[in-house]
Amino acid sequence: MSKIKIYVAGHNGMVGSALVRYLKKKDVNLVQKSRNELDLTNQAKVLKFFRKEKPHQVYIAAAKAGGIFANKTKPADFIYENLMIQTNIIHASFLTGVKKLLFLGSSCIYPKNTNNPIKEKQLLTGLLEPTNEPYAVAKIAGIKICESYNRQYGDNNGVDYRSVMPTNLYGPEDNYHSTNSHVIPALIRRFHEARINSKPEVIIWGSGKPKREF
Repeated sequence: MSKIKIYVAGHNGMVGSALVRYLKKKDVNLVQKSRNELDLTNQAKVLKFFRKEKPHQVYIAAAKAGGIFANKTKPADFIYENLMIQTNIIHASFLTGVKKLLFLGSSCIYPKNTNNPIKEKQLLTGLLEPTNEPYAVAKIAGIKICESYNRQYGDNNGVDYRSVMPTNLYGPEDNYHSTNSHVIPALIRRFHEARINSKPEVIIWGSGKPKREF
């Protein structure tokens, strides 16, 4: 493993930082670039970076993510940035000879009204949840990009680009923003504020009727 160079995109985020902690135990050669060091929405800069570093494996944990409020108020940002990030990384990976790539999707890719437990074959069988549809569409596109590169280049070029769907993640390096976070970190923040402050910040939105599965 020490001879393998691995690029973790989004290494400062919740999932990316967890991957880095795990991979450091494997004594691999890790490549990390912060958002200030490399703009992943810039195709030319991403390709230049890949040509210089030449990683053997790529894990895509970089994404613009947020809760319901963030998705409702900035849908254009969510679909544009995520499409650009994943497309640039996947294409640059192929052009520079990366054989193994892991793309992280989201459970929101599945239809709003579907059977539980959700099965993989239910993808693209119905309408998406409207509040995060742009983000979900971008993630679906990432899955299909990986599938397409595998179909076209898997046999002849040894390309193995895989997608996994993490669900209900929370932990260190999560986003605890008062309005833009997901529901679990939002609850953690409110519990923390209630514990240390006799008058915690209270922000209420929505009907309170949506169900969550933790």
